[in-house]
Amino acid sequence: MIKNLKSKLIVLDGPDGCGKSSQRDLLAQFLTNNKVKIQCFRDPGSTATGEKIRNILLDPANHISDRTELLLYMASRAQLWDECIAPTLKKKNCVLLDRWVSSTCAYQGFAGGVGVQKVIDIAEHSLERVWPDLTIILDVDLKTAKQRMNRGLDRMEQKAAAYHKKVRNGFLKLAKMRKDIVVVDATQDMQTVHQQIVQTICKNLKLKIED
Repeated sequence: MIKNLKSKLIVLDGPDGCGKSSQRDLLAQFLTNNKVKIQCFRDPGSTATGEKIRNILLDPANHISDRTELLLYMASRAQLWDECIAPTLKKKNCVLLDRWVSSTCAYQGFAGGVGVQKVIDIAEHSLERVWPDLTIILDVDLKTAKQRMNRGLDRMEQKAAAYHKKVRNGFLKLAKMRKDIVVVDATQDMQTVHQQIVQTICKNLKLKIED
């Protein structure tokens, strides 16, 4: 079993099509099997208010500026923290998050031109906690990501290839800025990526897997 994950906040993030949700589900099942008490949430969303904000952000019919996107994401995040994340961490459970502030740094900060430092400044004024214990960026090239998104695309996913290229580069730049952000190659098969995620968590949070 894996020990010492009580009250840990772990984020899976990366460009659209990188497989965050699938890997979060695999990781959740792995941790549950290893007797770790966890809760999974998605950002934006997971609260009544957050889901309404999510619908606004992702509806292709809406025309929203980068700064408005930034503020809506932070509003959803503030609600998610108060309503879900903080109470879960207080119970000493582990929290797995699909996206967090790292996404806004990459999308609105780097790709949208708002500026990553401005995103961080607003996050520091909006949220109780900006940085998780560990953020794992699932890195994938645009061609692979596009092949995986064989479905209707939301408003953010429909943005131009040049924008998504900046998003990917933004995630990679962010990882160089912080030691608590680690990049995993997500172009590999699902199980290989899952194993690397588990290894990354154990290494960076100094955990041991015991019989």
